[in-house]
Amino acid sequence: MPTVFCTRAGCPDDRGQTRSGLPQRQGADAERAAPTTLRSCWGTTIVGVVNRVYAGFLSLVDRLPLPSLKTQKIIAFIVILTQGGIAVTGAVVRVTASGLGCPTWPQCFPGSFVPVGHGEVAIIHQVVEFGNRLLTFVVVIVAAAIVLAVTRARRRREVLVYAWMIPLGTVIQAIIGGITVLTGLLWWTVAIHLVASMLMVWIATVMYAKIAEPDDATTLIVMPKPLRWLAALSGVALAGVLVAGTLVTGAGPHAGDKSLDRTVPRLEVEIVTLVHLHSQLLVGYLALVVGLTFGLYAVGTSAAVKKRLHVLLVLIVAQALIGVVQYFTDVPQILVILHVAGAGLCTAATAAVWAAGKVRQDVPAASAVAA
Repeated sequence: MPTVFCTRAGCPDDRGQTRSGLPQRQGADAERAAPTTLRSCWGTTIVGVVNRVYAGFLSLVDRLPLPSLKTQKIIAFIVILTQGGIAVTGAVVRVTASGLGCPTWPQCFPGSFVPVGHGEVAIIHQVVEFGNRLLTFVVVIVAAAIVLAVTRARRRREVLVYAWMIPLGTVIQAIIGGITVLTGLLWWTVAIHLVASMLMVWIATVMYAKIAEPDDATTLIVMPKPLRWLAALSGVALAGVLVAGTLVTGAGPHAGDKSLDRTVPRLEVEIVTLVHLHSQLLVGYLALVVGLTFGLYAVGTSAAVKKRLHVLLVLIVAQALIGVVQYFTDVPQILVILHVAGAGLCTAATAAVWAAGKVRQDVPAASAVAA
């Protein structure tokens, strides 16, 4: 049997012995055992390689200055801004019909990563789309910065997991954006792109809340279980509102491109029907948040949580008003952009309320609400 580099007990070495010191099985027993043994050994080997690579990464990160908690929070807040901001600039690309200003990906035009003189695509559309692509580099830099900051500070595993989700999600978002361009702005790819952005805003907001908490404090359940479920249900309702909103966009007038020689695939559903669905889901979402607010007031929640609830309620009402106005004014460009920004703000505010349900605080455990 060939040598398998493995430190796990029971894995064979090149002397015919297992790491436990017992001889290898022979004949039929060996044939039956080999596949499982090899799989487990290779799995252990891969884990070992990953651990060594991560240890090398840690040794490099340790050469960086130790970031203060304030610095970590600032970077985390910038992560929220960049993840939500790229969705807003994407809306600018769409309403200005610049979605195919750079018709290929990752290049802008075949053979060029930057805008070029092209008779079929106006330079303004190229600049708008290319500018949006350049912002991706800012998002990537900030995503890398938060990973380096929390890793250097040796934060707890929960914080590290959220931090690593940011660059991973950013890469996935870039790929989705490329697919969106390569499919000619197919409406459901645009929808996935926006929903993914809102998911990244949610993750970034929860990460910010977790970074602000001390690593060595006690975990406290500050929302009773029924209210935690209600907060979770509010998040699910928000997801439904966002998805319905992307359907309205898919059937609406702003396809992202107005070239006469190509047709952008659209959602062929009566837009009034989709608007009614979207608005009804928004009413349900608002009702859940109002119910959550009354419930938390009834159990005497903290002033900080009350503030988050007030901000969320104001944002939902403002978002609803923007939606109503844009519907009755033929969807002007500026209101579309504001509506996307409002979606990001509502997502962040809902995530902040959800994150407040379980916190780490340097306070007596007796002050926590029972789980």
